[in-house]
Amino acid sequence: MGGGLLVAGTTSDAGKSVVTAGICRWLVRKGVKVAPFKAQNMSLNSFVTREGAEIGRAQAMQAAAARVEPSALMNPVLLKPGSDRSSQVVLLGKPVGELSARGYFGGPGGSDGPGGSSGASLYGGRREALLGTVTECLEELRRTHDAVICEGAGSPAEINLRRTDIVNMGIARAARLPVVVVGDIDRGGVFASFFGTTALLSREDQAHIAGYMVNKFRGDVTLLEPGLAMLRDLTGRPTVGVLPFAHGLGIDEEDGLRVSMRGAVRESVVAPPHGADVLRVAVCAVPLMSNFTDVDALAAEPGVIVRFVDRPEELADADLVIVPGTRGTVKALAWLRERGLADAIARRAAEGRPVLGICGGYQLLGERIEDDVESRAGTVEGLGLLPVRVRFAREKTLARPVGEALGERVEGYEIHHGVAEVTGGDEAFISDGQGRSLDGCRVGSVWGTHWHGSLESDGFRRAFLRRVADAAGRAFVPAPDTSFAALREEQLDRLGDLIERHADTDALLRLIEGGVPAGLPFVPPGAPAHPADAPAGERPAVPAQPSDGAADTTVNAAASDTPDQSHSFEALEGGTR
Repeated sequence: MGGGLLVAGTTSDAGKSVVTAGICRWLVRKGVKVAPFKAQNMSLNSFVTREGAEIGRAQAMQAAAARVEPSALMNPVLLKPGSDRSSQVVLLGKPVGELSARGYFGGPGGSDGPGGSSGASLYGGRREALLGTVTECLEELRRTHDAVICEGAGSPAEINLRRTDIVNMGIARAARLPVVVVGDIDRGGVFASFFGTTALLSREDQAHIAGYMVNKFRGDVTLLEPGLAMLRDLTGRPTVGVLPFAHGLGIDEEDGLRVSMRGAVRESVVAPPHGADVLRVAVCAVPLMSNFTDVDALAAEPGVIVRFVDRPEELADADLVIVPGTRGTVKALAWLRERGLADAIARRAAEGRPVLGICGGYQLLGERIEDDVESRAGTVEGLGLLPVRVRFAREKTLARPVGEALGERVEGYEIHHGVAEVTGGDEAFISDGQGRSLDGCRVGSVWGTHWHGSLESDGFRRAFLRRVADAAGRAFVPAPDTSFAALREEQLDRLGDLIERHADTDALLRLIEGGVPAGLPFVPPGAPAHPADAPAGERPAVPAQPSDGAADTTVNAAASDTPDQSHSFEALEGGTR
């Protein structure tokens, strides 16, 4: 069995994903065969593996950092918010239905989803029943790799939900993993967060907390050292790294939209244009936005300025408007109309100004949507900009297709319930290279496709931007040598550098190889004991897989109709991240 480590965090967005990816890249550069793992993830940014399994994009990014092919084993449970009361649960890469938060976390209140009858009666809030499944996935990865670096979710000190935890201390205890807790010092209060997180855990859970890692530090580290020494005196645990604040990492986000709606994508620096003009791209910040990472490849192009918008006047100077994917197509359509964005997009189309719809954005640009699955709204009129009729199927399309567009090879991935019937148009958007349509269509300067990730194909992206520049009347010329894959590799190497240069790598190796250190002191008061703290022989048996009732399983999305989608996922549980 290979070694392992769990990277937990004092809060959501403390930097767990970055640290996990950095450790993976550092280890693989040392010749270690390493894999990432996250037992449960809440994310609207997902990815499709080669075998057709859906996992969180953060785990796909971490697999790239580890230079291994992503797999469903790396993210056994994925929660995809679909409303403010429910989420779709994806188990081992396949959707299994919907369940309310109360039904998932415990108690009555499960909702009927596409999978069948009430989740309350069938699933009964027994999330701990999944512990056997996620433990088996982790064990399989450890059997086939030298090390597995696990990412926790939110905070391990969600004491109200500890009994059913499968992603933080639950998996650490089950798999006997040492835990390093990451804290974001840029938010302030990092010492209190480290101490409080530890002190709120039970004695048995504390026995796995092996050290701390400070993230996003600015300034002279010597000024921090007295506090680190006091923290060690208080807890008996070392700080195994102080990572500096790093701009423009641009890694795939796990969940909420961590950028200003009116700011640039991530912290990316806009390089000078290759031609005389820049191109301005406005991305409509629709509710339940999914896979907004689709526009990262555009932001990587010199001279392309990408921003998220939520007002019609913000489209005025845009050379390209993108309507991105969403887990709530009908809700996003209503939002566009309420905001006046729908009319602004229609005016653009009439004027021959470029518009691109991706996945859910493509669907709502069509003529009609028949949805008895996602929103259950029945038949809804679309924006009518593309000759497309969409019918939502209960089975989700999960694929990794390859095709051709604008004379260039295109790779992408599909994640959608909507089935599009194209009834006309000027041409297919993506073909098989032999003139047969594979996906999408174009009418004038309006394009639509179900394929996520297509803009990461360098040749196609450049050809598409040339078409946009021509339609917009801009003297923009794509740089001939921008490689999105190479830029991503550079970013992953930067993460590995952060760990190699600023973490105590000897201490990390000892934890990964040696497991939980003996004799770690207890920090009072600790959490009250509960059944999860009983000796293994006294605990109720945990089934290796969920019962058939798990075919109807979702969680409170805690999302809203406002553009800022990063605000409320924590309201459900810090541990859902």
